[in-house]
Amino acid sequence: MTVPVARATNAIALLTGAAFVLSLLAGNGEALDMMAGFVPARFLGVQIPDALPAWITPLTATLLHGGWLHLSFNMLMLLFCGRMVEAVVGLPGLLLLYVIGAYAAALGQYLLDPASLSPMIGASGAISAVFGAYALLFGKPRLLLDHPRAAVLVNIVWLAAAWVGVQFLMGFAFSGMGMAIAVGAHVGGFIAGLAIAPLLTVRRSW
Repeated sequence: MTVPVARATNAIALLTGAAFVLSLLAGNGEALDMMAGFVPARFLGVQIPDALPAWITPLTATLLHGGWLHLSFNMLMLLFCGRMVEAVVGLPGLLLLYVIGAYAAALGQYLLDPASLSPMIGASGAISAVFGAYALLFGKPRLLLDHPRAAVLVNIVWLAAAWVGVQFLMGFAFSGMGMAIAVGAHVGGFIAGLAIAPLLTVRRSW
């Protein structure tokens, strides 16, 4: 099996890895998380000194990670799913999917807890969009319908419901262990991936 060339996927992974190393060298992780992470309460008027403009933080948050394990797991998912999705939607399509996924993830996290002062960091929300596209493009539909559009719609609904259920179960399980998971971000990113993937593949076929 030939491994698809994935320039956008590789570039995102390299940029994210480099940003993580630079953040370690800077040695101000918690302060940096507040400055460049996505803090939902900022959109309710809460001010954070020296923070980046709130509108850019859904993107800058993807460059911050809580440790090597956090980074490694996210990059593994990105490199596996991203290169396959990029082979279908192309370099511009993958970049668009990732950026929209980052903002959809931030929106999902905001809707779940708009008054939160805890910074959301990590690329998992944006990668969830890539994974959503991967699941739709390469997964086997659960129901076979005569109408192609109806089959795609049913598959999207099925995948979204399954992902939402799994994320909330994981969030509940990990909260009991004292670990926080950005459930809203994962759900928002995944749904964005499901919604955008068909549009990107249609445009790609022109």
